[in-house]
Amino acid sequence: MKGIFISLLFAATSLSVFAGSTVPSANTGYTQTKYPIVLVHGLFGFDNIAGFDYFHAIPQALTRSGAKVYIAQVSAVNSSEKRGEQLLRQVRRVLAITGAPKVNLIGHSHGSPTSRYVASVAPQYVASVTSVGGVNKGSEFADVMRKALRPGSAGEASVVAATKVFARLISVLSGSGRLPQDPLASLDSLSTKGSLKFNRKYPEGVPRSRCGNGDSRASNGVYYYSWSGTSQVTNILDLSDPVLFTTGLFFREANDGLVGRCSTHLGRVIRDNYRMNHLDEVNGFFGLHHLFETDPVTVYRQHANRLKQQGL
Repeated sequence: MKGIFISLLFAATSLSVFAGSTVPSANTGYTQTKYPIVLVHGLFGFDNIAGFDYFHAIPQALTRSGAKVYIAQVSAVNSSEKRGEQLLRQVRRVLAITGAPKVNLIGHSHGSPTSRYVASVAPQYVASVTSVGGVNKGSEFADVMRKALRPGSAGEASVVAATKVFARLISVLSGSGRLPQDPLASLDSLSTKGSLKFNRKYPEGVPRSRCGNGDSRASNGVYYYSWSGTSQVTNILDLSDPVLFTTGLFFREANDGLVGRCSTHLGRVIRDNYRMNHLDEVNGFFGLHHLFETDPVTVYRQHANRLKQQGL
């Protein structure tokens, strides 16, 4: 179990850095949203390391056709609330820099509840929240890991120590300083129990039924959207596929290798069955994706245009 976990740590950070995109440059203005877009990374994520983006080629594609894009840097591992407070400070800086009154938040994986926290506590700053493969009702893989790492056990201590070192390395390499890292707080936040507790405090956009749509515009005035994949094996050349195939075995429903289909639902569900795995959702591993699926970069561009058409 620990071997799978360590493999996943390296997959989550290293597989996206060399990605490329086959998406051609588009007409100017296609992604020109009213409010700036802020991309929010997930677990073990970063903004940029040595010129490589977590959201590989996506910020550039959005910017080329008119969007103002900023990439957040929050703790690689920590609770949704702690990451949310860090994101809130960065949102305020973006607003100060641009003079815009609001931002559009797009969060991948743990970046979804991180973004949702900001929209809940400071809705005056947020026009929309978009969840991409978001952990909105917990991850069964996180549940398995939480059970395997018994509190106070030697296994828990060794994994926590290794994870802290890894997360701090990410923080240093990305130039974000010494952000606080708390692996167990992150794991608890991503578990089903932790996610449901979070949802009771910050319910906006969360579907009332297990696998339905939430409010597309919540009572706080923020628009909510989501999309996700349900494939683990998507390209014979993609080395992340075996890892995500293995983690996907822990789920009882269709999943992207780390998050179940219904857990990703938030607000208006654009699509929940792209032939993408969890890393494909951010154009990971050389930009390789399913040959018969839309390029992930195109999906982001289409969504930016959707926000533009919505007046956001």
